[in-house]
Amino acid sequence: MPSRPRAARSRKTAAPARRTRPARTPAARTPAARAEAELRAFALGYPEAREEFPWGERVVKVRTKVFVFMGMSDGGLGLSVKLPRTGSVALLLPFAQPTGYGLGKSGWVTARFARSENPPVDMLREWIDESYRAVAPKKLVAALAGALRSQGLPSP
Repeated sequence: MPSRPRAARSRKTAAPARRTRPARTPAARTPAARAEAELRAFALGYPEAREEFPWGERVVKVRTKVFVFMGMSDGGLGLSVKLPRTGSVALLLPFAQPTGYGLGKSGWVTARFARSENPPVDMLREWIDESYRAVAPKKLVAALAGALRSQGLPSP
């Protein structure tokens, strides 16, 4: 059997294997980032809700009116909503404060969470619901209540 020619040995040594970061999966994201993604999807599920980015911030609007300001800064979550019914109680929480730029006078509340904190997603969903109902046209709110009743769910 004929012998194979040997490959010439290189004097260079092989470079060490490069370490790569693992792909970011939802499980690898911070608690605040997971909450932001979940709350964003929840807010966009309302009738005629759409996302826009004025001033470089994420907002969710119903028709032309904002009902959620949402953003991530330094890996933490910030969320502002209009709470005409529960705003005074919400402001008792350590992570809540009146929204700046004079919006706090109109019932807007801002909640901030550090990147490692677990935001109370269920409560924030209720806040988003209250804000939508406060800002949306009455016909859309009535249609939303009718859809909930037809599914056998209570409407607030």
